[in-house]
Amino acid sequence: MSFQTISLTVYFIIIGLLSLCGLHRYMMLYLYFRHRKESPQPASHFKELPLVTIQLPFYNELYVAERAIEHVCRMRYPKERMEIQVLDDSTDETTEICRRKVLEYQNRGFDIELYHRDDRTGYKAGALKRGLESARGEFVAIFDADFVPPEDILDRMIHYFTDPKVGVVQSRWGHINRGYSFLTQIQSILLDGHFVVEQTARNRAGRFFNFNGTAGIWRRQAIEDAGGWDGDTLTEDLDLSFRAQLAGYRFVFLRDLVCPAELPVDMNAFKSQQRRWVTGHCQVGRKLLGTIVHSKAATFEQKVEACFQLLMVYAYPCVVLLMMLMLPMISTEWKEEDYAWLYIDLPIFLAATTSVWSFYFVSQKESDANWPSRIIYLPFVISIGIGIALSNTRAIFEGLFGRGGEFVRTPKYGVRGRTDRWLHKRYDGLPNLLPVLEIAFGLYLSVAVYNAIVLERYLSIFFLILFQFGFLYVGCLSLAQPLLRSRYRRGVQRPVAKEATAA
Repeated sequence: MSFQTISLTVYFIIIGLLSLCGLHRYMMLYLYFRHRKESPQPASHFKELPLVTIQLPFYNELYVAERAIEHVCRMRYPKERMEIQVLDDSTDETTEICRRKVLEYQNRGFDIELYHRDDRTGYKAGALKRGLESARGEFVAIFDADFVPPEDILDRMIHYFTDPKVGVVQSRWGHINRGYSFLTQIQSILLDGHFVVEQTARNRAGRFFNFNGTAGIWRRQAIEDAGGWDGDTLTEDLDLSFRAQLAGYRFVFLRDLVCPAELPVDMNAFKSQQRRWVTGHCQVGRKLLGTIVHSKAATFEQKVEACFQLLMVYAYPCVVLLMMLMLPMISTEWKEEDYAWLYIDLPIFLAATTSVWSFYFVSQKESDANWPSRIIYLPFVISIGIGIALSNTRAIFEGLFGRGGEFVRTPKYGVRGRTDRWLHKRYDGLPNLLPVLEIAFGLYLSVAVYNAIVLERYLSIFFLILFQFGFLYVGCLSLAQPLLRSRYRRGVQRPVAKEATAA
């Protein structure tokens, strides 16, 4: 069998798999439009508001811990019906900042306590589990350090629990620094696709969907009935969500209730966050996919959607293989030259682009009145999605062959507007040698672009440039930002050193 035959076979297998992912996106769009007007409503309202335990899990949140505590204490929920737990695993000044802030609000009459652990056993899951041991609330709200919850968020969520089968109410993530940079614009669109389209479609069509780790409320009994928080995966929220729904609890997603959060401004932090989510999906898939498939409590539609949700991450290694095959496919001398576009260009266009554009276009149009200004970013959503494929492929292997793992926090810098600076702040993203390989992939695709121009494969050129840009942008920014931070810090420290010498 010739190399060309093998390459073509692998190529079309990959295209077929990616086409399934595209069909799934179209299915999500179909379910979204079919059910988008079916906004969930609470069964009734509590005559007396229940006690809610609010958990704030922190780990080295130097720049945002104070803000998070302040915003939680501003909530328009009766002070006597809130119990606030600051669950701090920090190893830096964050603990002292939390201690001062907790004391300040205790003196104002708030029921707020600091729980500090000297070790990170179980990571975030361990911290939440530890807080639950002393929690008094029937319901547990969770807000990560980078979230800025609106004042009425508890009021708008709590009444859905008048239905005893509701286990979770989840709000939609917003973005306080969407316009900060090109990178934050792309991330906001990626997240909007998940929250505006996927979560809405899954919830309103009766499919399983997951609590997103923050900006939501759990019924405490649902946590306990599902077996509690477990630290054996890096996505403890996804793990517990499936177990709770298999136990018979219903989840509610409120698309129109937005809880803003800070997006990572550092490429390495963004990639680290993505790797954690991908690794966690693989681990939860290993742990629960068989249970879900054989469950008598889940419907066929719920099982199918759960399989897609847990297996979609495996598109990343398919993308890596596809990029490796682009050069030999473009360079192939076809006997019927006029039909080459039908075999090469059209499958790429249909499998890798149209479904993605449609999916994220709808997410922007449905989420904000300013959506026309964001359409220009849609081609680059594909680029960056391709560009992080190597990093996420590595995460898949870690998820397939590893249990648990270190929960690497996403650095938060308290960045909101374009004038905010972060290079001088601590908590670097984690650089490694992978960006060198990402840049190498970008250069490899540059050769494919050149060949496509020479061979007049014009439809391919546009998409190849997008893929090329994605790898080069992700790789170069991953290398450049740590170097800029290092140079900036040396520049800041140098005058101080000179003054000390002069003194």
